[in-house]
Amino acid sequence: MIAVADSKSKEKGSGDIRKISKRKPSNYTIVSTVVIALLILGTWFFLDAYEPTGEEVSYNKIVKETVEGNYEKIIWQESTLILEREAEDERVGATRIHAVLPPNENFYDRMESEGVMTSELKDATFKPDVAINIADIITLVLLGVGIFLIYSMIKGMQSSGGRFMDFGQSKARLIFGKRTGITFNDVAGIEEVKEELIEIVEFLKHPKKFLAIGARIPKGVLLVGPPGTGKTLLAKAVAGEAGVPFFHTSGSEFEEMLVGAGASRVRDLFAKAKKASPCIIFIDEIDAVAKKRGTVVHSGASEQTLNQILVEMDGLESRENVIVLAATNRPDVLDPAILRPGRFDRSVTVHMPDYDGRLQILKVHAKNKKFAADADLERIAKKTIGYSGADLENLLNEAAIAAAKDDRKEISHSDLTEAYLKVRLGRQRKSTRSEEDHKRVAYHEAGHAVVAKLTPHTDPVDKISILSRGSSGGVTVYVPEDDRMMITKDRMLSMIKSSVAGRAAEEVFLGSITTGASSDISQATQVARAMVQRYGMSDKLGFVQYGDPEESAMMGYQYGGLKDHSDHTSRLIDEEVKGIIDEALNYARKVLKDNREVVETLVKLLLEKEEIDRDEFNSLFN
Repeated sequence: MIAVADSKSKEKGSGDIRKISKRKPSNYTIVSTVVIALLILGTWFFLDAYEPTGEEVSYNKIVKETVEGNYEKIIWQESTLILEREAEDERVGATRIHAVLPPNENFYDRMESEGVMTSELKDATFKPDVAINIADIITLVLLGVGIFLIYSMIKGMQSSGGRFMDFGQSKARLIFGKRTGITFNDVAGIEEVKEELIEIVEFLKHPKKFLAIGARIPKGVLLVGPPGTGKTLLAKAVAGEAGVPFFHTSGSEFEEMLVGAGASRVRDLFAKAKKASPCIIFIDEIDAVAKKRGTVVHSGASEQTLNQILVEMDGLESRENVIVLAATNRPDVLDPAILRPGRFDRSVTVHMPDYDGRLQILKVHAKNKKFAADADLERIAKKTIGYSGADLENLLNEAAIAAAKDDRKEISHSDLTEAYLKVRLGRQRKSTRSEEDHKRVAYHEAGHAVVAKLTPHTDPVDKISILSRGSSGGVTVYVPEDDRMMITKDRMLSMIKSSVAGRAAEEVFLGSITTGASSDISQATQVARAMVQRYGMSDKLGFVQYGDPEESAMMGYQYGGLKDHSDHTSRLIDEEVKGIIDEALNYARKVLKDNREVVETLVKLLLEKEEIDRDEFNSLFN
């Protein structure tokens, strides 16, 4: 697991913002403004120049006014006649009247028939109709706006660092040397992995030492581990220690709608890496493009991309000193061709941290935080079995947020405990349940705690709460005494007994059962089914595995979803699972009946305080 203390470049963003705000308008902005202005002015010009203005009158009135000379200017536009004359009020200025000419009417011939010669007309102008109307103007405007938007899109792609039609170029981000900001000093909790990766640093720093003795430098290293264990940060730490260029990309970035784009990006990435050697190429989530070929889940484009990766890794020469690091949490779906020696020569497994690892990670993330005297990181490290480094960092961050919300300058142990419960179960909810439901939850959690306390091979009870969190009405927290690599059959049976004890308490003390034990039923069933089907812990069914868990998971089934056994065997499995759970229920009922007084005392304390810690709980048995 990896932990990183981020204390650098916190004030960098504000400086960049101030610098951008003082920047002068670009040519792109000026051109955009001019284009919009011209479109608006052009629209106004066409609408104003060719739309008849003034009062519309009859054609005969226009003729009469012209014969009498009551006008200053005549504009004839084939289908429309506009007459401009002085207004009666001098302050208003000239006014216009217009009329639509009758079909096949010639205005000049009409004037001659009225005794007015064409040469006698004052300021008469003939303007042919322009072949444009409102629909043409709207079309022109929309065409201009479309051209402007396309131009804006291309400029936006260029300003964001890309280029038009650059789908064949690699999107890998290049980080030079120790600018990654991470070294092995920032890594905690996985000393074995660090030792193995230190050899990669030696390969990059001193390649001649290995080549001189005939050793071949590994071309690729595959980092395998659950999410949050820090595979990406490990790769950055290798580059930071070696001080070499670091190309960071992910499997999904090779994917593209266009066929052949992924392979083109692979070629471009390796070409750039060879020019910058010695260097590291890091491909995160490589399973996105390296799934087993020939399966339904693998597309043709992805297969082409995978083939190109295989070719490029085969083409890497020792003298080029380019090492490919890749990360995945699904090694089972990778194509065998990419895992063979000569491509990914090494596979480094990054496990979840043990107790010592979790404690080191917590200390690394605690460097920039202030803690009260009662804060106990060791206690938190014990109860966070199965937590990754990312989970632990998030836990400390939630504790710091809780302290800051209460205007406190130090993080107390109660903040750490609350953050642990929040990360594990969810935020505490305001209770809206009735007094009867409150009492029922208290008996339910008391049943879990008492049976766990009095059953061998169970983890000690650390906290009991009847406060609602997430989807749970209450919670009983157990703290394992140590990390276990293997779980015994007795321990698994004890887990089932403590799981069903909540339902048993409802039966014994309240005489009825509710839906509150749904998660307990699910947990008990999963453990019992795993004992029978996966671990061969059934006397009737023997040392045989029934159902492939990996295939079931790949096909979207729960464990045992794919049947590889007969219906008779399925019936035996169901009988065995039910028998284990029924036996655990009978055991829990007996323990609760024999310790009725302890349960009643615990319920009263829970109804009074709502939360009880392990010391107060253990005192009930003294």
